[in-house]
Amino acid sequence: MDRIAQLEARLARLEDEREISRLIAAYGPLADAGAAEDVAALWTEDGVYDVDEIYLEGREQLARMVRSSAHQGWISGGCAHFVGPPHVTVDGDTAIAVCHSLMVVHQDDRFVVRRATANHWALARTEEGWKVTRRTNRVLDGRAESPGLLRQGAYGEPAFL
Repeated sequence: MDRIAQLEARLARLEDEREISRLIAAYGPLADAGAAEDVAALWTEDGVYDVDEIYLEGREQLARMVRSSAHQGWISGGCAHFVGPPHVTVDGDTAIAVCHSLMVVHQDDRFVVRRATANHWALARTEEGWKVTRRTNRVLDGRAESPGLLRQGAYGEPAFL
């Protein structure tokens, strides 16, 4: 591969990593704004969001979660879904990313961390750009599967629970 081709390949990889990082970073602000359709649009049509307490499949279920009375209650009470910077591994038209997230809530005139979770993201390049095909979250409460997700993601491996 000549030098220009090498530079183009490196630039393309950096652009992919940036687009994926921006997509992941958009989740918290959109979720906290109650932007249900915009949150759902981060996923593919059949994308999955697998959290300890819920399993959502498809954009409609994702949007319904954001519109739910439970989620709207978090917003009206004051909350922040903070997603840390992801470690991204791109492999052609698919990618794996891993990061931590915190759900911070307003409680008794102060802010407290309600949850700290391991986040494993599987993504695919689509005609609309990069989209989430599967996001798997597990609370970091000492269970073995949570650090396992972090390890798998750091090595660019799919989530196996």
